[in-house]
Amino acid sequence: KHALKVRRWFRERHSPAYSELLEEIQTLEKERSTLNGMIPTTLVAAERMDRREARMLNRGQYDHPVGDPIEPHVPAFLPPMAEDFPKNRLGLARWLTDPQHPLLARVTVNRIWQQLFGTGIVLTAEDFGSQGEWPSHPELLDWLARDFVDEGWDLKRFIRSLMMTETYCQSPHITELDLERDPGNRLLARGPRFRMDAEMIRDQALFISGLLIEKMGGPSVKPYQPQGLWKAVGYSGSNTVKFSKDKGEALYRRSIYTFWKRTSPPPYLAILDAPNRETCVVRRERTNTPMQALLLLNDIQYVETARHLAERLQRELPEGDDNQRISHLWRLATSRFPTAEETGQLVSFLAELRSHYQQNEAAAMELLAVGDSPRDETLSAAEHAAWTLICNLVLNLDEIVTKG
Repeated sequence: KHALKVRRWFRERHSPAYSELLEEIQTLEKERSTLNGMIPTTLVAAERMDRREARMLNRGQYDHPVGDPIEPHVPAFLPPMAEDFPKNRLGLARWLTDPQHPLLARVTVNRIWQQLFGTGIVLTAEDFGSQGEWPSHPELLDWLARDFVDEGWDLKRFIRSLMMTETYCQSPHITELDLERDPGNRLLARGPRFRMDAEMIRDQALFISGLLIEKMGGPSVKPYQPQGLWKAVGYSGSNTVKFSKDKGEALYRRSIYTFWKRTSPPPYLAILDAPNRETCVVRRERTNTPMQALLLLNDIQYVETARHLAERLQRELPEGDDNQRISHLWRLATSRFPTAEETGQLVSFLAELRSHYQQNEAAAMELLAVGDSPRDETLSAAEHAAWTLICNLVLNLDEIVTKG
């Protein structure tokens, strides 16, 4: 050891080649460390090689174990686990996805049904136990579960098959008799009608306007939100004390990629009843508050989508008259053509807006400055602002944010 230390001391001071090599090694190690720091990491679960002993606890007290040690197994009231399945997470996954398992396929198809129809065949989608509600159509639930498994657990095929049924394609129109006999539509006498989820509403507005970035994968993004929300709930040493808005394409990515701080959820999603993610929520609440209308009318993201949708109309129909543009707008947003009354109301409102912004160019420029994305400078400011508010109005119609 002493000889190695002496040799190294001598080389560092009297061998230029050794010193240069040592500096190169240190530079490479620093570059490798920097590169490793840029690689995203995530937590994973792994089985312990030495499994800890587990026992029943007397009234749950950690220091009062009772009885013999407990081995991993499944509840006795459910089908037993095959003997060749390992007693770990892999074995549990194989047991759950066994074609004869009575729960997983039923729970899965019920949640998909809930997504499409607003209410599951089992209303309590989060509870299939003795405290849950009995299925409204038990035989249908069984058939759907069997079909789902037999077709290889193919989610896309299953969703398509439900959306092509006569039941799903029914009109959501409700009569007084329907309301009296079946107010919750548990008998499926009419098509589903309910307000869309928060993420769907935002993504739909971005898509219609042409702003949505549909790229898949990548890190979380931070779209617009009011300043200072994180500071009140953040730890001083945390990297999420201060909110820093992203730029460019990150502002227009699908809502699933939004960075989520659980102590301060994105307000534009929370206001529309998105869960705070502190617990798993299978069945979302749907409320109706003035804050939601104010959000859709005034939030930076939604005003910006209206501005770009106005640009889209003028770009796609440069020679079109007001009626043609309104018809195209309505078709883009609702998938139908407007009635004569709807067109007339929008044409009348458009005339008022034109008059206002032609006399107030500063107000028009202030509206068109909302959002980070640049506007088409070749368009008349007054005309562009007037159509922006028309698009803003249409994107906030009940028909747009409500399914059915």
